[in-house]
Amino acid sequence: FKPQVRVAVKLVSGPGVGTIAVGVAKAHADVVTVCGHAGGTGASPLVSIKHAGSPWEIGLAEAHQALVANGLRGALTLESDGGLHTGRDVVIAGMLGADRFGFGTLPLLALGCKMVRQCHENTCPVGITTQDLDLRAKYTGSVNQVISLFTHLANDVRRHLAAMGATTFDEIVGRGDLLVASDERNPLASDFAGMLVDARPRQDRRFLEFRRSPLSEVLGAQVPEVVQRRSPLDLAYPIGNRDRAVGTRLSGAIAEIYGDEGLPEGSVQLRLSGAAGQSLGAFLVDGVAIVLDGPANDYVGKGMGGGTIVVNPRVAGGEHPHGAGNACLYGATGGSLFVAGAAGQRFAVRNSGATAVVEGTSDHCCEYMTGGTVVVLGAIGRNTGAGMTGGELYVWDPELTAKAHFAETAPPSSRLGPDDADRVKGLVEEHLERTGSERAAAILGGWAEAREQFWVVRPRPPRSLKVTAETDSSARV
Repeated sequence: FKPQVRVAVKLVSGPGVGTIAVGVAKAHADVVTVCGHAGGTGASPLVSIKHAGSPWEIGLAEAHQALVANGLRGALTLESDGGLHTGRDVVIAGMLGADRFGFGTLPLLALGCKMVRQCHENTCPVGITTQDLDLRAKYTGSVNQVISLFTHLANDVRRHLAAMGATTFDEIVGRGDLLVASDERNPLASDFAGMLVDARPRQDRRFLEFRRSPLSEVLGAQVPEVVQRRSPLDLAYPIGNRDRAVGTRLSGAIAEIYGDEGLPEGSVQLRLSGAAGQSLGAFLVDGVAIVLDGPANDYVGKGMGGGTIVVNPRVAGGEHPHGAGNACLYGATGGSLFVAGAAGQRFAVRNSGATAVVEGTSDHCCEYMTGGTVVVLGAIGRNTGAGMTGGELYVWDPELTAKAHFAETAPPSSRLGPDDADRVKGLVEEHLERTGSERAAAILGGWAEAREQFWVVRPRPPRSLKVTAETDSSARV
């Protein structure tokens, strides 16, 4: 959709990762990253860090050899990540097939991270992973510390290459045969024989021709007209689940010319009918509105920065209970999403500015959200609001079941105040106007009772932004 942009795909080391890497390469990925079980973030639960995947060495060797066997290795860069610490680790990763290397924990430690694993609690004591301005003031890290770290790391790599008699790093990529088990008497040593082979990459590109979805080609033909004209444009097409990331190429062309401003509201309306494939409206920009008459797959509005998406999954005999799939609004920074049905897991995770109304979600709704507004007119799943540090989540809870599903790390919940009630009512009214939702109509029809059934989940303001007792009459004794 934007050929000049490099696409990187992250895979977890585990059985079958080679097959997955081959499929990703055929879809024209530029970089494949294989991560091991020792990677992860400080925000992850301890059980996830200790049991997510296998060692990176095993997955990296499998992915590299599968790509070489299928004539795909020369088409992309293979990266290793997840617990690399020394030049020796880098050289071993190169022998197993990597030509790029990712570091997360190591440079964080160089910047002063103390690994207290409070990233998700907004209480990082050294001011790295926090929104609290008082804690941020404690940050003393410098870019020179990272430069010094990687300079020493590069010299360590050079020392190992010199000891092997290699003059360039490319000479050892894929040379697993240069590695031997540290203890060949160990009964497990024979299990790694398949990893320690000569699998030097070939510079070929014998992969299947990538075919864009029909709708993407049709919309691609509209790009020049859309970006050059300022008069409204109304388009209507059928859509199928092979049509992925519809609206993304169009948004990219608009952003390339008009930047963050996008186009005026109502410039482009795209009306679709059918079942949409993955990533409908991903990275959408202002001025583009997508109205889907039918259900959508995963990643609706992923990374969207503006515009509007309406998903109305009505079918014969009533409304479809499921409007959209998993990870909708992941990392969104703006725009609006209205779903007249339920969505799957991880709705609005890492949302920082988008507004959404949805009629139910599964697990992990609004996890790590830092901004924006989400209104859920229905049931929610477990771990809702985990690690939220900004924004507002409103949940309609007539059955009084929602509080059992809020995460332990979620902000405190309370009933609506007058301002919140007006805001929620306005969003439900807009939801009704855009989707014709029967649920929204019922809520508005009994608003006096319904407003008392909403919870609001909102993080407390950072300590540096709190009002003092002298200015806050409610704090006086």
